Amino acid sequence: MAARGVRFSFGIMDSLAAQLAGVPTAMLHLDVDAMCAACDAVAPLADRLGVPRPVPHLAGLTYVHASTLGVPVHITPDAEEPWAEPCIHSPEDIDRLAEPADYLAAGLVPRRLALAAELKRRRPNASGSIGHDLEGPVTTAALMMGPSFFMLPYDDPERAHKLLAFCTRSSISYCRVLNARTGSSPDGGHVGFPDDFAGMLTPPLFREFVLPYWRTIFEEFKATRRSLHCELLHPEHMPFLEELRIDDYDPSVDQYLPAEALRQHCRVPYGLRIWPAWVQDKSAEELVAMYRRFAADQPRYIMFHLHRLEDEPKIAALLAVARDLANA
Repeated sequence: MAARGVRFSFGIMDSLAAQLAGVPTAMLHLDVDAMCAACDAVAPLADRLGVPRPVPHLAGLTYVHASTLGVPVHITPDAEEPWAEPCIHSPEDIDRLAEPADYLAAGLVPRRLALAAELKRRRPNASGSIGHDLEGPVTTAALMMGPSFFMLPYDDPERAHKLLAFCTRSSISYCRVLNARTGSSPDGGHVGFPDDFAGMLTPPLFREFVLPYWRTIFEEFKATRRSLHCELLHPEHMPFLEELRIDDYDPSVDQYLPAEALRQHCRVPYGLRIWPAWVQDKSAEELVAMYRRFAADQPRYIMFHLHRLEDEPKIAALLAVARDLANA
């Protein structure tokens, strides 16, 4: 099949912007000066590549909602990425869970709201985002309980449902409170969320412990377009995406779903990614040939990023073929 009109998505990684600015990546979560410096430092690179300059922003974070539920999230200047530790240490702790009285005063939210406000004051074109509005319930449960959560459906299914129902209800409440603060709402429009750890559950468990909670989120917001990011699904999970009427599936760098498996098993629109390791290890010619093969499958989009400055020539070659095929 000829590749025609295949959209692409490209971005320059925050870690590279921080490197160019001479600041630790973690400071893009912590310091407005660092955020502004990174944005300024990456502008010439964006101009050379012919892509829009990134707007000033806090580094992306999926842990904000979990932090409001008591999950300690550590962001230190010497760590490359934030990391979280469990707050549920026994199944009995699940019986005592309660939503915070004020999500805007809980966890990381006040600090990130203050940083976003200061960034907006300094740079009016800045993004006001403090992180993902919605995180999938299985990932939230795993952040709260750690790896032991994945034994809970076997050992104590009633509490597994109780925790997942709590995570789902809480994510909806958090999203509504945050959207009320920003004056936006997903109701009756596009609703999407990441839930990478959901793929850890086998298809029989997936039907019982994932499907109802994903469905609740989509239905609660009356989604007219449903998107999902999940990196650990297998071919056996693909029929569930049809059942949920997913409009846009992002498998990201799912090791179990290479392009060939998606072509064979996925019946909903999906995107493909050029993995960072491929950009690092392959030649520009090999990457361009791979992009053309991917585009022939007519995915919804193809996504790639620049992680290392030394890969700029390869990314320039990918951008050239991406633009050519997008306009075909």
